Amino acid sequence: MANRCFFLALWFATAFLSAQQFQPATTDGKLRVIVFGAHPDDCEGSAGGVASKYSKLGHHVKFVALTTGDNGHPTMGGGALATRRRAESAEAGRRLGVETYEVLENHSGELMPTLEIRRVVVRKIREWRADIVMLPRLWDYHPDHRATSQLVQDAAYLVTVPFFTSDTPALFKNPVFLFVQDRFVRPNPIRLDVAVSIDDVIDAKVAGLDAHVSQMYEWGPFQAGRLDQVPKDAEARRAWLRKSHFSRPIPADLRQALKKWYGEQADSIRYAEGFEVCELGRQPSEKELRTLFPFFPAGR
Repeated sequence: MANRCFFLALWFATAFLSAQQFQPATTDGKLRVIVFGAHPDDCEGSAGGVASKYSKLGHHVKFVALTTGDNGHPTMGGGALATRRRAESAEAGRRLGVETYEVLENHSGELMPTLEIRRVVVRKIREWRADIVMLPRLWDYHPDHRATSQLVQDAAYLVTVPFFTSDTPALFKNPVFLFVQDRFVRPNPIRLDVAVSIDDVIDAKVAGLDAHVSQMYEWGPFQAGRLDQVPKDAEARRAWLRKSHFSRPIPADLRQALKKWYGEQADSIRYAEGFEVCELGRQPSEKELRTLFPFFPAGR
């Protein structure tokens, strides 16, 4: 009898200590979304619309740039550019209603999927107690984008493993990991599982990108050979940004995905963001996706 009591006490003690290794569930009933990008402005470009929509509904959104972007400019770089881009990110987050915008201290162009940074990514997801994690796909022109994808995918299982990076309590439930839409088709084009209209927040998305002056009006146009086309006036410049980035028609695959979620309304949608469910996180049902994306018409 004494032995039985001892082992029962040991079991309860072990269970109690193990429970301390996990994050408590969210209690306010709101979704917690974290978006990863390689550079300041990546999150805005891929998910700025849905981020604004989540924020307007009171959900919690965090952006994380894994590098400072300190090599992305034709005439400046290093610490001065990193400081400038961090300030641009803070302003972009404010315009989008993002709760937190974090820029990590890694040099752009040098990001590698190391164990050290994997631990950092795991901690960020756990600390945010994420329901949704958004990330780029592996196929991309930029090595920092590819490294970001690898790092977040490598964290997808480990966020629930209590004794990996045990200084931050693990999550009880694996988040849903979502690839943001891209234009790359080899070796595989993106499969759009979810598409969200951002017609109602397109002004907010443009405003978020407009905050990144160093990128939208200097670095990007310089690379494209269009620096002389950028207006000097702030309002004209924002109009130019909207026209140059958002004047193309919605691609056929995105339009088809919209029809699944919006029915006949999809034909009138002008701006949208699409996502693919990553196989490495929790696999949501269509019913759960409607809970995770609380934007679709009733009855669809």
